Amino acid sequence: MKAGVGLFFALALFLLMGAVFTQRPQQKKPTRRPVTTRKPAVRKPAVRKPAVRKPAVPKQPEPQEPTDFPPPILGPPSSFPDCPRECLCSPSYPSTLNCENRNIRTIPVIPSRTHYLYLQNNYIAEVTAEPFLNATELRWVNLANNRIHRIEKKVFEKIPALLYLYVQRNNLKEVPSGLPASLEQLRLSRNRISKIPAGAFNKMGNLTLLDLYHNQLSDSDLEKNIFRDLKSLMQLNLAHNVLKKMPAGIPNSLIQLFLDRNHIDDVPKDYFKGLNHLAFVRLNYNQLSDKGLPKDVFNITTLLDLQLSHNQIASVPLFNNHLEHLHLDHNSIESINGTQICPNSLQAELSDQTLVPRLRYLRLDGNHLSPPIPLDVIMCFRHLSSIVI
Repeated sequence: MKAGVGLFFALALFLLMGAVFTQRPQQKKPTRRPVTTRKPAVRKPAVRKPAVRKPAVPKQPEPQEPTDFPPPILGPPSSFPDCPRECLCSPSYPSTLNCENRNIRTIPVIPSRTHYLYLQNNYIAEVTAEPFLNATELRWVNLANNRIHRIEKKVFEKIPALLYLYVQRNNLKEVPSGLPASLEQLRLSRNRISKIPAGAFNKMGNLTLLDLYHNQLSDSDLEKNIFRDLKSLMQLNLAHNVLKKMPAGIPNSLIQLFLDRNHIDDVPKDYFKGLNHLAFVRLNYNQLSDKGLPKDVFNITTLLDLQLSHNQIASVPLFNNHLEHLHLDHNSIESINGTQICPNSLQAELSDQTLVPRLRYLRLDGNHLSPPIPLDVIMCFRHLSSIVI
């Protein structure tokens, strides 16, 4: 009996100890590593090497032309051994050397067979004699739209048959000297020309066209006898310069005279006397008024086209029967009287056609006029087909 009771108490004590053991809280594992204090590392001072100075490099100059230009365009191999690679030589035109639009800086050597030379639209800065030494048969030279500021005097000495020279749209400051007497057309428009050297046009009796449009020529640059030797000149273009007076010494052979966009305020009374072939006169955009226009200054039998637009003219000037086109727009005209401006009497015989004025075009817009057109104007100018008012 006692043994049973002891065994019961021993079993109860064992179960109680197991329950207490299972309820002991378990120790959590640390989520961070324990911070350990370390001694700071001692850095050794850096040993710097002594600076070695590099040798000074000279400053490069800014790139200048023609380095800023696109590279020259080289053409395909040619059947002509003397054809420059910058140009085109067509077997169909053996006398033509085409070097336009090739980004050329300097003129290549011109073959002796060349009659027609095209060098426009490039970057040529000057024209020297060397490339032309063998080109003695040239007839036509086009140097338009380049950067030319100088043409050597000796360039054309050995080209006696040159007929056409085009140097418009360049940077010339004076008319080239030493031009051949054979020249028929000289185009120098849109340069910076403010000087015509003495004798520049000497012995040029074959010249028919002289174009000096859009330059910087003044009255002092046009000497009295500057055009004396131009006995075949038919067209003279001095428009868009800084002239204040009508140019003196105009050749008698002249047919077309263009003086637009200057500062001219006066036309001398007998200025057109002796110009027996003059048919076209343009004086648009000047400073002309009635005071500067003598009464019969434009009463020229050969005149066909007269342009006086954009001035300060207050009355219609007198003109000849033969005039066909009259431009008077943008002036200060307030009235128009057909009886006064009619070249002939309104009572002239209708059957005599030689007495009927030939005026066909009349422009009067931009004045102080208003419709209708006066009846006496219509009665006088019976061939008038267009009038702008």
